[in-house]
Amino acid sequence: MSSRGKVIYRVSALLLFILGAIHGALGGYLAALGGSLFYVLNGVALVIAGILCWQRRSLAGHVVAAILVWTIAWAVLENGFAFWPLLPRIVVISLIALLVLVAVARANTTRTLLYQPLLWCCFLVISITGYSFKLLHDVEVHQTIQPVVDNVSSHLPSDGEWLSYGNTRSGSRYSPLDQINRDNVDHLELLWSVRTGLGGVSKGTPLQVGGHLYTCGAGNVVVALDAEDGREIWRFDPKVPESYTSFARYFTTTCRGVTYYQAPETYDGECAERITGGTVDARLFAVDAKTGQLCTSFGDQGFVDLTRKMGEVKPNFYMVTSPVAIVRDNIVVGGWVMDNYEVHEPSGVVRAFDAVTGQFSWAWDMGRPGSNQEPAEGEIYTRGTPNVWSMFSVDEERGIVFAPTGNETPDYFGAGRHTASEQYASSVVALDGSNGKLLWSFQTVHHDIWDYDAPSQPVLIDLPGEDGESIPALIQATKRGEIFLLNRVTGEPIAAVEERPVPQGGMPEDWTAPTQPFSAMPNLHLGPLEEKDMWGISPIDHLICRIRFNQLRYEGHFTPPTTGGIIQYPGNVGGHNWGSVSIDPDNHLLVVNPMNLASELRLVPREEMEQGVRASPQYGTPYGASTQIFVSPLGVPCTAPPYGLMAAIDLKTQQLLWKRPVGTANDLGPAGIKVHLPVLVGTPQSAGTVTTKGGLIFQSGTMDRRARAYDAFTGEQLWSYTLPQSSQATPMSYLTSGGKQVLIVTMPAEGISFGGDRNAAAAKVDPLGGYIFAFALPDDRSAK
Repeated sequence: MSSRGKVIYRVSALLLFILGAIHGALGGYLAALGGSLFYVLNGVALVIAGILCWQRRSLAGHVVAAILVWTIAWAVLENGFAFWPLLPRIVVISLIALLVLVAVARANTTRTLLYQPLLWCCFLVISITGYSFKLLHDVEVHQTIQPVVDNVSSHLPSDGEWLSYGNTRSGSRYSPLDQINRDNVDHLELLWSVRTGLGGVSKGTPLQVGGHLYTCGAGNVVVALDAEDGREIWRFDPKVPESYTSFARYFTTTCRGVTYYQAPETYDGECAERITGGTVDARLFAVDAKTGQLCTSFGDQGFVDLTRKMGEVKPNFYMVTSPVAIVRDNIVVGGWVMDNYEVHEPSGVVRAFDAVTGQFSWAWDMGRPGSNQEPAEGEIYTRGTPNVWSMFSVDEERGIVFAPTGNETPDYFGAGRHTASEQYASSVVALDGSNGKLLWSFQTVHHDIWDYDAPSQPVLIDLPGEDGESIPALIQATKRGEIFLLNRVTGEPIAAVEERPVPQGGMPEDWTAPTQPFSAMPNLHLGPLEEKDMWGISPIDHLICRIRFNQLRYEGHFTPPTTGGIIQYPGNVGGHNWGSVSIDPDNHLLVVNPMNLASELRLVPREEMEQGVRASPQYGTPYGASTQIFVSPLGVPCTAPPYGLMAAIDLKTQQLLWKRPVGTANDLGPAGIKVHLPVLVGTPQSAGTVTTKGGLIFQSGTMDRRARAYDAFTGEQLWSYTLPQSSQATPMSYLTSGGKQVLIVTMPAEGISFGGDRNAAAAKVDPLGGYIFAFALPDDRSAK
C-alpha cells in the first residue's frame, strides 16, 4: 500500500473514532433520557470500524458499508425520503465512507473494488439523495379547481388604485388587475427604484391614490411619491423624539402603513383628502394628501394626543405601529404596548375620533362594559387590558369594525388578570363603527400564557351559501396556525370549531384552561413534534437537539410554561403573524403563508433574575420569561425545514388545494454564516402575500432576498427577482394613469433575520434608507 493510502486509512480511522465517541457518549445520555438507542449503538459500531481502519484491514470497508446501510434504513424509517431530514443523518457518514472507499481502492485492483459493498452503498446514497432532492421541489397538490377568469369582484376599486393597507378596508390583499398574469409574469422587470432616506425595519405597504404613492418609515415619516416614476412629491415628519425610535428599534421604527380618508362631498374645509396615522410617541395626525401639510383644524393643529385619559404612560410603553381604520367617518385606533415588562401597563382601549375634526367619538374599554365615553374627570381607561396592535378591518356596508386583540401583559404569566381580559384577549372582536358598541367576540385562545395573541388582520369575504344567498364570512388567522372561519355578522363558526382537552400542570400560582378551540380549517403545521422531528446540519447538533427535546417538557400544543422549560410549537412568532392572509374573492381562494418554527420558553424565578439571568422581567409576577427560537448549538432551528410555507385553500369546501415551501438557503446558514446555496429550504418569512385576478400570488418576505410570483392554482413558481435586502412588507399592485400595472416591493436598508439580533440590525443606519422597487411588464408585453 502506498504511503498516501496509509494516510487516508489513518484519517478515516480518526474521523470514525471521533464520530463514534461523540455518538456513544451523547447517545448514551440520550438513551438515559428515554430517547433513541440508535446513537449509542452506532457509536460502538463506528469505534469498531475506526479500529479496523487504523489496522488497515479490508474488513473495515465491509463494516463501514454495514453502518451506512443501517444508517440509511434508520433515516428513511424515521422521516421517509424528505431531503432535509435525511441530510444530517447520512451526509457525514457518507463522506467518511467515501474516504474509506478511496483507501480501499488504493489497496485493491479495480476488478476487486467492483465487488466491494462500500462502493454500492455509495451509489445507494447518491440515488436516495437525488430522489429526495427531486421531491424537495415538488408542489404537494391535493385538489385542483377550474379558475373563474371573467368575473369582476364587487367592493373593489374599479380604477386600479390601492386605497387601503390591504387594498380594501376588508383586508383582501387582492388586486382585480390581470395585465400581469400567469402567461407573461416571467417577463416582469424593474421599472424604477428609489431610496427612502428612512432607516429602521421598513414594514410599510404603500397606498396608491390619485396618482400618488403614500408610504411611511422610521419615526413615522410619511413620503408621497409619483406613482408613475417614483419621484418624491412631499415628505411629512411628525418629529418623533429620538429617544422613542432608539429603544427596541425593531418595534419602535415600525410603521406598517398609513390610511387615506376622503371627507364627505358636503365638506368645504381644508384637507378634503387626507393621510392619517399614528406615531410611536402616541399621537394621531392628519395631513393634506396633496401637499403633506398638517390639517390644522384636526385635533390640536393636526395632532390628537393618544395619552389622554391613559394615566401614566412611560416612554415606549404605548405606541401606534399599524394603520388606523376608517369606519362611518371615524378614525379607529389601537396601540402596541411594551411586551412582557410589567403588569398594569397602559390600557388596550380601542378609540374612535372624528376623521375631520379629530374630536373624540367613542371608546371600547373592555374594563368599563356598557360605557363608550371617555372616563370621568380624574379617572382613566382600564389599565393592562388586551391591546389591538395589528390591523383592523371594516365591513363598510354594515359599519362594523373588527379588532384582533392581544394579551394583558405580561404574556407568559396569567394569574390575576382582569376578568374582561380573560374574556376578550387573543380574540377577534366586532364593534359598531358608529358608537363602539360590542356586537360579538370570538376567542382563539383561552387564558393565553403563550403569547398567542391574534396578530393578523381579519379578512372579510362573501361565500356562496346552500340556498343561493351569500354568507358574510370573516377569516382570522392565528399564531397557532389555526384559521377560524366565522360569520362576520354573528361571530358563529362557519367551519366547525371543537374544544379539545389540552395539557395541564403549569405553575402553581397560575392556572391553565382545560380546553382550547381547534378549527376544522386546514392547519399547515406538522405537529405534534416527536424526537425524530429534531434536526441539525450535522449529526452532532442533530443529536444535541434530540437530547434537548427530551430535556424540555413537551406534551404537544399548549404545553404550559414552567421553570424547567418547555418547547412551544408553533412558537410565539407564528404560525401566522401580522402579514395575515390574502384571498381571491372570485374563486373563493384563500392564500396562507405561515412560519413553521418552534420556541424554547422558560419562566425564570425572580431570584434568578436578581442574580443576573437575562430574561423579560414581567415585573409584578413571580417570574421573568426567557423565550427564543428553538435552535441547535450552531444556531440553526432544531426542527427540520421547511420553516416557511405557502398554500391555497378552497373556502367553499374548506379543503387544502396545494402547499409548498417558499424561500431558499441562499442567505441562511450556521452561526449566522450564509451558505449561499440556492436550494429550496422554506425560510422564515415576514409580511403577507398579494393575490391578483391574473391568477398570481406575489410574495417578497422570505429571508433570502427574493421577490417571487406563484401560480395561484398550482403553486408553481413563475418568476423571481433578487432584492438588495429581504423585504419586511407585503407587496401591493396598482394601475398607473398610463395604463401600466405595477408591482411594488419595499425593503429596509439593512437585512433583519430571525436568527440574529433584530434590534441591532434595525439600529444600523444607512443614510440612503430603505428601498422601494417598482416592477412592470415591458411595453410590448403589457399592451392589450
